[in-house]
Amino acid sequence: MNENTDTGDGESIDPGERTVEELKGDLRTVEDPGALDELLAAEEAGKNRVGATEAIRARMEAVSPPEGEAIEEGTETEGEYRETADEIENGGEAAGSDGEDATTDGENEADASAAAPIDPNEHEIAELGPEINGIEDPAALEAVLAAEEAGEDRDPVKTLIESRIEAVSTEAASEDGEIDPAARSVAELGNALQGVDDVERLESLLAAEEAGEDRSAAKNLIEKRIDSVTESDEEGEIEVVPPEEKHPDLDHPTADKQYVKALEDGSYGDMWVYCETQAGELIDVSKEMLGKARELVDTYNDDYDAEERVVGVLVGESVADLTEEVINYGADVVVYHEDSRLDRFRHKPYTEIFCDMARWGGDPVEGTGPDDADWREYDEPRYTLFPATNNGRDLSAQVQGELDSGLASDCSGLYIEEVMISNPVKTGRPGEKKEFERVLHMKRPDFSGFEYSTILCLDNPSREFHPQGGSVIPGSFPLPEPDPEREGVVVEHDLELEEDWLRVEVTEYDQLDEGVDLTGHDVVVAMGRGIGDDPTRGMELGLELADAFADAELGVSRGIVTGSYEFDGHVERYTAEERQIGETGQVVAPELYVAAGISGAVQHKVGMDESETIVAINTDPDARIRDFSDFFVEGDLFEVLPDLIDALESGELDLQAVAADGGRSDGSGGPVTDGGRDDPADGSDPAEEGER
Repeated sequence: MNENTDTGDGESIDPGERTVEELKGDLRTVEDPGALDELLAAEEAGKNRVGATEAIRARMEAVSPPEGEAIEEGTETEGEYRETADEIENGGEAAGSDGEDATTDGENEADASAAAPIDPNEHEIAELGPEINGIEDPAALEAVLAAEEAGEDRDPVKTLIESRIEAVSTEAASEDGEIDPAARSVAELGNALQGVDDVERLESLLAAEEAGEDRSAAKNLIEKRIDSVTESDEEGEIEVVPPEEKHPDLDHPTADKQYVKALEDGSYGDMWVYCETQAGELIDVSKEMLGKARELVDTYNDDYDAEERVVGVLVGESVADLTEEVINYGADVVVYHEDSRLDRFRHKPYTEIFCDMARWGGDPVEGTGPDDADWREYDEPRYTLFPATNNGRDLSAQVQGELDSGLASDCSGLYIEEVMISNPVKTGRPGEKKEFERVLHMKRPDFSGFEYSTILCLDNPSREFHPQGGSVIPGSFPLPEPDPEREGVVVEHDLELEEDWLRVEVTEYDQLDEGVDLTGHDVVVAMGRGIGDDPTRGMELGLELADAFADAELGVSRGIVTGSYEFDGHVERYTAEERQIGETGQVVAPELYVAAGISGAVQHKVGMDESETIVAINTDPDARIRDFSDFFVEGDLFEVLPDLIDALESGELDLQAVAADGGRSDGSGGPVTDGGRDDPADGSDPAEEGER
């Protein structure tokens, strides 16, 4: 039960009664850090929404003094600080009327951080993107930028913040009507026009462009915006024309699909988890997804006062024997289809079986739908999860397409929360906002390698995208402990398989080796693009270093697997995809992880960030991997690794000596320094981890 919190102005806020967007608006009036502490506690004890807790923490950063610096009532310092905070809150300039950065030359990092709503120096690049996306005030963003320049001064971070400043400044200018076409590029003008719905303003902008630079591309943008606004005023809502009517000359296979767009006011429920098996056993990622699904559904039921369930799905030969295990790992219901012809994965019958299970109990097309099921009352699943394995990726794409929904692939983070959307494709009207509830937020590393993207599967006004579904990278969630006392419902699915579904038959095959398992070793040595000067010698050094430990294996980054390096035959087999670590490879968590010549993109971080101690070797002092390493050696791996090997073979590993000889920590030539991560909790020397 959430409690009301006194904001200090005689008003109270109950975060449990507000959406995240409403809460963000209310937080602007709260100046008391104690009140914010109470709000945070109330949110964490209640719905515990990620967006809400982040918003409260950001506000706490904005109104709190620098850490360790007490501010007394009535002092000059307190007045100066409050003035700065008020300026940021009210959209004013934190530095002066000329709009310069919030810090002046000579101010230190603490001063800059105090004026900023968040301290960028306390965040990795991947974490910073979502943080600054919640800041709408250009002056506050300028303060964040100043804090970064006064602190770590990372170029990628500054670029990220500057991009956000440009975005919100463009939006603010658009809202205030201060758009000068001549002062903007065509792309900038296009962004600014999205906030303009007044036809007269748009026509004046068109006249200004014609009287100025007279760019055809710019005029086309303005004219299209005029047409869009005019149409929305006349029609009220966006007209949706089915593709079969819009393009009658084209062949649309989806037009023949029985279930496409057939659900009218459909009902949805439960979270379904496809439990992949190999050699008659559940694979680990299936267990991981069941544990995460259990956590999500329990929270969902508390938040929405519901009684939804985790449904495990098993398809294959002799899978009935696994139903109890699926329940032990978190499922409330297990639906299984067993057939000796399904001893190996075949995408056509597996897809048809899963989709029939999903529709089983609903009635998408009157008179032609599947029979009712006595264990459920909804039409289709609300959410579906699949493993991001070769078979899981294949199945997830086909199932979600057949069910006429979307898919977020290769996810590593999941949570359920409401979200406010202004996209007219989703709301039906330009300029309107609509709140979507019960939305599965699916986080995955984006292609830039700097941050995570959150994928949402949202309904359009004219159709329903259900189930909301995604595939999960193995190792993204902890392996849960099975509970042999758990009870659940087991349901056998019955469907006659059509011969056409089984038209491909494997008549003979060779059993390949199981491949290389990098998990479970004390030490993992990983090689990256830094081997480019001498690829074969680089891999030889990695092998020698791994051999110097009692229990170690050699892995590689994706750059090695996909690169065009030429290797001699004796090391080439160590560069295969089976040794890849990262988002699309293996996830490892050894006691000691040595990354040589690896820059540290988010995709690689996903595969090794849970390692107990991380030692990185790189010639670039600003390499991203430094932010999440325990120890960082600035140096050439061709010089550093031989010293490490010699030290291990002599029985004494001294990273400080290695730094003095083969590498350095910074431009001063000093010793190895701590990276961006905290030291090991037990205070142990990572050099001793995994020693012979």
